[in-house]
Amino acid sequence: MSNIPADLKYTAEHEWVRVVDDSTIRFGITDYAQHALGDIVFVSLPNVGDSLTAGATCGEVESTKSVSDIYAPVSGQVMARNDAIETAPDTLNSDPYNNGWIVDVKVDGNAVDLVAQLLDAAAYQAITSS
Repeated sequence: MSNIPADLKYTAEHEWVRVVDDSTIRFGITDYAQHALGDIVFVSLPNVGDSLTAGATCGEVESTKSVSDIYAPVSGQVMARNDAIETAPDTLNSDPYNNGWIVDVKVDGNAVDLVAQLLDAAAYQAITSS
């Protein structure tokens, strides 16, 4: 059974989202996703300044099993990226919700309002257990 923290929001594409402040969110891949991928060996991240569109591909994760896209959970501009996971991609396996974050995004709108539209932990649990 995967770890699904109740204080985060989720996408059906297996990204988690945390509100940093009124205009910024941080996101990464879920524990469920990293388990499904297996040993992660490479991560491609968007660059600081890149514009992201909700639902569009913004990077990829390569594991010993496959290559999977990373999808932007919200629209906005990349303000920071976790360069540490490019040199230590296995951090996504060992600590997906903390040190394994992917990027911080300045959102187009109010972060709290946008994130409220995403899946809560119970809804995400329901789609991962079916």
